[in-house]
Amino acid sequence: MLHPLVPGHDEGSRRARPLLRTTLGEVLRRTRQEQGRTLADVAGTANVSVQYLSEVERGRKEASSEVLAAICDALEQELPDVLAEVGRELAGASRQNAVVVRLGSAPDRLAVSGLPASRQPGPHGHSDVVGLLAA
Repeated sequence: MLHPLVPGHDEGSRRARPLLRTTLGEVLRRTRQEQGRTLADVAGTANVSVQYLSEVERGRKEASSEVLAAICDALEQELPDVLAEVGRELAGASRQNAVVVRLGSAPDRLAVSGLPASRQPGPHGHSDVVGLLAA
């Protein structure tokens, strides 16, 4: 049986979801490049081969939790922070019509991107907005 979410299989009308290893690799590579560091530098510090780190960054290899922790340590990044960034990117890829909730300058004012003016929350009105998450 073909699985519609596995790359290389018949996807029909469903779009393939991005793979965790691909998004994780993109985050690791972006972090390394933002630090102006080379593959050799980070691989040496993490005690992995340059080829292996390159394959992890390209999403071709799934790093074990131990190797991932070593790479994060080499990048001086906390593992939960890296995983949170990966989660945000995966969530963004799956929710292209997401509603964005922003706090205004006063605590009782909210602006909700994507909602018509008639459904915007007001100081005494009701809305579909049930809570805010902050990272």
